Amino acid sequence: MLMVEAGADLQLSGGANMRNLPPAEREAAYAQARVFPLARVGDMPEGALKARPGTFLARPDALPGDPGMPAAAMSSNLGGMGAHWTCACPRPGDSECIGFLDPERMDAALTRAEEYLSVTQKGFPETRATRHVVSRLREAFGAGRSPERQPQPMPLACRPDGDRPKWAGVDMVLGPLATPEGRASAGVGLRSGTLCRRLLTEGNRVTGAELVDLASGRIERISAGAVMVAGDALRTPQLLHASGIRPAALGRWLNDQPQVIALIELDLETGTRAKDRALMDGRDGVSGVSWLPFHDPEFPFHAQLMQMDTSPIALPPLPDGTTRPVVGLGLFLAKDVQEDDRIVFDEATDALGMPRFRLDYRLTERDRARVELAMDWAERIGAALGRIVPRGAPMLLPAGSSLHYQGTHRIGPADDGSSVCDAEGRVWGYDNLYLGGNGAIPTATACNPTLTAVALALLAADRVIERHL
Repeated sequence: MLMVEAGADLQLSGGANMRNLPPAEREAAYAQARVFPLARVGDMPEGALKARPGTFLARPDALPGDPGMPAAAMSSNLGGMGAHWTCACPRPGDSECIGFLDPERMDAALTRAEEYLSVTQKGFPETRATRHVVSRLREAFGAGRSPERQPQPMPLACRPDGDRPKWAGVDMVLGPLATPEGRASAGVGLRSGTLCRRLLTEGNRVTGAELVDLASGRIERISAGAVMVAGDALRTPQLLHASGIRPAALGRWLNDQPQVIALIELDLETGTRAKDRALMDGRDGVSGVSWLPFHDPEFPFHAQLMQMDTSPIALPPLPDGTTRPVVGLGLFLAKDVQEDDRIVFDEATDALGMPRFRLDYRLTERDRARVELAMDWAERIGAALGRIVPRGAPMLLPAGSSLHYQGTHRIGPADDGSSVCDAEGRVWGYDNLYLGGNGAIPTATACNPTLTAVALALLAADRVIERHL
């Protein structure tokens, strides 16, 4: 088995989550990520959006009000976004679930995915503030919800480790295969800095791939009995398009989750002294995460509440010099899934010689009404917990900010042109080509997609083992 990744193994971490690294190593890793050809940027217009550390924008000159998906971002490093993600792993519910998949089989796949990702609701020690958040949310919004959809601690991909968990990255998923020694003993190869430029086909089979060593420019063709592509929801379609594999649905049905945020000061006095230390990553100041699950039809959102040690907005202390805890609220919205929301390729190429693309994407009238509803819900949640702080009022982030892109190589129950793959990730019309990642998800979801994507990848892997190994 051979795995290839165009980006570097940042700090030779084996795909570790960057938040586990000491600050100096983390900054060195981010500097290493910035030299990837697609991540290099020159002078940008005033007000241009900035990518999160370790990632780069699909359009580096994008402005917040631009059409399409101006905040769309990617990462190129071993582990991809798995080296940078927030690790929230809620299960989908109600209309988020994929209706044509057997529920029992999907439930079993989700359980396996939770095991691979080390998902737990005990990543952070319980505190007064986290108990306060969950109990207030249950009092205000728990009526009519089933036990599993009640407000609760967020399921997180991590291992408890004192006050701060060890966050899951690809190294945690790979286990012994994360080290060169472990891979060698298992007969598994992994090449970073290696671009898969094209898949080689013959009839209804992929016979191999054309690889480029990005350091030397050396081109190599390798043969393969089965191929799985998991290059994210934007670049998996890019590779298939470059290879002449172009199902009608490829790159279409692009789905993002509009994101509304607010900052809430809890109605709880903890005697904590105000902190003004700067953080490399705002998530480093999180001391607990709570979850208000998606619930059709009255709450078509997924709410994530991140308890913060340090407010991102300066707040005046109480008379005794202490401050109340704050939580950052993120409401992720289920969006109308539309065929015309899509990746559009042209004849020009990017810095890697791959087809250049733009993203056509818009909110429908129902989406805009849902955004207004989310704004109202943010105010309601703020009032239930305390108050929305000044300069922390609910706001809609630019499209693409969620980083939860889905649908562009989606699975489906039939080869009718509305999907790219069958229910087990095999590309329609090809005997041995499988796709994995968030792009496989066909439904309008509000929850973080990683757990669902890993579950679908496990179903695809089972099929590969059964048919090809």
